[in-house]
Amino acid sequence: MGHNSRRESLASTTSSSSTWQADPIPADPGIEWPFGKVEFLDREDLRETAYEVFFAACRSSPGFGGRGALSYYPAQDSGEGAGRNGSRMKMAMGLKTTKRGSPRRSLTCPSSTNGVATAVSPRAKRAMTPSELMRRQMRMSEQSESRLRKTLMRMIVGQMSRRAETIILPLELLRHLKPSEFEGTHEYSHWQRRQLKIMEAGILLHPLIPLDPSNASAVRLHQIIQSSKSKIIDTSKNSETMKTLCNCVMTLAWRGPNGTVPETCHWADGYPINLHLYIAILQSVFDIKDATMVIDEIDDLVELMKKTWSTLGITRLIHNVCFSWVLFHQFVATGLVEHDLLFASLTILAEVANDAKRADKDILYGRILSSALASMQGWAEKRLLDYHGSFQKNAAKLVENILPLALSATKILDESVSSNGAAQRVASQIPDHAVPDSTRNRVDYYIRSSLRKAFAKILEGGNANSRAVQVGEDTSKALLALAKETEELALREKENFSPILRRWHPVAAGVAAVTLHECYGAVLKHYLGEVSTASYEVIQVLQMAGKLEKVLVQMVVEDSVDCEDGGKTIVREMVLYEVDSVIMGLMRAGINQRLKIGEECLHIAKETETWNPMSRKEPYAESAVEIMKMANGIADSFFEMPVQGPSRRLIKDIADGLQTLLRDYISFSASCASKQSYIPALPPLTRCNQDSKIVQLWRKASQWWVGTASSSDSNKNGLSSNHQPRPLMSRGTQRLYIRLNTLHYLFSEVDSLYKSLSPSSTPSPLTARFPISRCSLSTTPSFDLIQSSIQSATQHVSKVAAFRLIFHDLHTVFYENLYTGSITNTRIQPTLHLLKQNLTLLTTILTNQARPLAVIEVMKASFEAFLTVLLAGGRSRTFTRSDYEIVAEDFRSLKLAFCTCGEGSMAEEVVEKEAEVAEGVVELMGLGSEQLVEDFSIIACEMSGLGIGEGSKRKVPMPPTTGRWNQADPNTILRVLCHRNDSVANSFLKKTFQLPRRK
Repeated sequence: MGHNSRRESLASTTSSSSTWQADPIPADPGIEWPFGKVEFLDREDLRETAYEVFFAACRSSPGFGGRGALSYYPAQDSGEGAGRNGSRMKMAMGLKTTKRGSPRRSLTCPSSTNGVATAVSPRAKRAMTPSELMRRQMRMSEQSESRLRKTLMRMIVGQMSRRAETIILPLELLRHLKPSEFEGTHEYSHWQRRQLKIMEAGILLHPLIPLDPSNASAVRLHQIIQSSKSKIIDTSKNSETMKTLCNCVMTLAWRGPNGTVPETCHWADGYPINLHLYIAILQSVFDIKDATMVIDEIDDLVELMKKTWSTLGITRLIHNVCFSWVLFHQFVATGLVEHDLLFASLTILAEVANDAKRADKDILYGRILSSALASMQGWAEKRLLDYHGSFQKNAAKLVENILPLALSATKILDESVSSNGAAQRVASQIPDHAVPDSTRNRVDYYIRSSLRKAFAKILEGGNANSRAVQVGEDTSKALLALAKETEELALREKENFSPILRRWHPVAAGVAAVTLHECYGAVLKHYLGEVSTASYEVIQVLQMAGKLEKVLVQMVVEDSVDCEDGGKTIVREMVLYEVDSVIMGLMRAGINQRLKIGEECLHIAKETETWNPMSRKEPYAESAVEIMKMANGIADSFFEMPVQGPSRRLIKDIADGLQTLLRDYISFSASCASKQSYIPALPPLTRCNQDSKIVQLWRKASQWWVGTASSSDSNKNGLSSNHQPRPLMSRGTQRLYIRLNTLHYLFSEVDSLYKSLSPSSTPSPLTARFPISRCSLSTTPSFDLIQSSIQSATQHVSKVAAFRLIFHDLHTVFYENLYTGSITNTRIQPTLHLLKQNLTLLTTILTNQARPLAVIEVMKASFEAFLTVLLAGGRSRTFTRSDYEIVAEDFRSLKLAFCTCGEGSMAEEVVEKEAEVAEGVVELMGLGSEQLVEDFSIIACEMSGLGIGEGSKRKVPMPPTTGRWNQADPNTILRVLCHRNDSVANSFLKKTFQLPRRK
């Protein structure tokens, strides 16, 4: 049979019983092999050679052919074998004793007929020799043991006292076993090839004593081994090749240091081949039917294993290192289920720690110790650095048991082989700068690393990728979910791991909380880096972050109660999120951004507004509607934020910003010139020409001749009796009244806005939705500036519109026509007719709120125009004392017009109050010229600081023109005299002020 056939035969031999396993442990369970590599030899080769070494070393022991056969009884729960149930080694290592009555422990004995292991009933049980037990544990066939036994018998004929360490076993096997003793040529060929590879590895590749590659024996041996790849070597006594092979092997194996002759041969004691073989032997202590169990016969087997030490160059120190590693390896390879194996490894590791402190340890031991511990430490730390993700179940228990081993291995390395620290760090995959100096620091490192990795896995599983470019609703939802999962992770850590880790770290939970706080903070910082203003989603994320922070801070506080410094050190690591401050900052930024948008809208409105009404029902500018929508949007968006206790300062910021914006718009709405731009310039003061007696007689006659004015005069004044006068309100004046409507619209809307930012006894819909609302604010923002600005603006626009209507739109019929030429023919009735038409149109244009003030201002402007006609009417107007009755009657008609103008009608007392000043001026026209001169002189002297008596001695001063006409104003009295057509007035004006005559 060939190579594969041989292994299939072996497998069938060792697995005839369903409870047996050919090779239950995987070759690479995730642990780095620490004992170097051996080329060209697989696990089967090493295991078979290891068994041969073991058997040869124990050949003189009971059960292997020596005297006083030692037997093992598969005893039942009671009986004669019960006294051997206990194992001192297992008890010392904390391992459980196998229940021999258990079905999984039913023993099998090799059949003496065909070498196939078969199950034996309990009644048929017989004693097992140590060789049978070892053969079963190492899964060897009876044929292999038989050939080995024959070889040893042939070899020691006459040499019973020959020690095992003086036997080059592969060479002896080649010499004494013939091809006929194997089942076929292929099986023999593979067996022979294995023996040659073992000698190549132990003598040429990994010798104990360094070998010169140019050594003649080494070169020749290498050639022979290479030739075996193509054909089987003849091992008969007369074979020259065999003789050469023996000579070369003996020469090389019996080399001593510095050319001395050694007491033992060296063919399997070089590193690492010796450890590969010894590890294979040590692994036989595990039950082949349950790989998580150590057999109860371990005490005797280990004693037998010690017989191989001289052949393999093993010492007790090396044995302890290897045995601890093998137990640890078995724990890992069997799925981390049997923690007793880990405890046993840790127990042996305690002996290793003591061994490592010895001063007489050699360099090779240090190398083996460093490699083995680095392997164990590396595996353990890889899991501990991610203990949340490394273990699927029983994670807390595994951490509790693996952590002591990792710390113990680290401590041994740090104390005994510090010179190899760099190598250790590479093996344990820890960066140089992160190597902790103490157990606490190392556990601290495990906690932080594991939680960072656990957090990263949560992050990768959601949509809160820290590399996201845009912050949208999905990202915000992912951040909310991430905060919740982070909190759950923290609570799991606190409940499951922190109580365990606290044995080595006093604030384990605090470190975990700080780490998660930092991790979430990094994601939150990136998220906020993409946010410029507050939104509902952003506020929710920040509030959830604040909640998470409270949980984590509480963990730190609770965990730091018993600390020496009260946890100040760990607390200082937490850079708080400052959620409230961030929220306020984002909300302030949002407010500023919206206000900036409002400023842009206002700028556009200034460029495009035409002051046309939106509709008949909405007789105000569209820009005002947009501005108020924007203002209300700012307020609503602020209160829609789910924020507990909005800052008073923010409320004030909103109010101030809106006030500034609205006042700017109000100022824009009121930017419509002034009333002075429509009042005609005052003509220079002159005195009237004194009419001749003929002219005076004609003027009296003309008063009786009412209605006989020529048609040409009527046409000249634009008051043809054949046509009804038409309204003369211009489009410009109408736009001014749209401005007025707009200002009143703003006033009403600002009032609503003011209420929305002020405490209210009636909860709004927003109040019902969110715990923080307008009604919970204790600070009322002041809108006094807006209100006063609107009031000033409406007053200004109303006044300007009224003066434009009277002095511009009705200029022809009012200022140009009234009392020009013949007073009786140019009275006020036509003017009143047009005025009433315009008042009707005005009430149609204006809203109810804007109408009263507008009508009052029109009335004031009308009174102003009436007085301007009387006092500054120019050279076309002259009056006599007799004209007083006509003027007074016309003024009464003017007042009555405002009391009877329909919807715009005003109360009589209001009209009378506003007409008081004008009536006083009209009354001056009823006084005689002498009285007027006397009154003027007295008042003028008093106002100029001259006494009444001094007026006769000094020249009466010219009073200034104030434009505020009233009967106590000297300039007003002077103007009445200037328009008085009589000799007294004419003489006084000429003598006192040298006023020129009218031309």
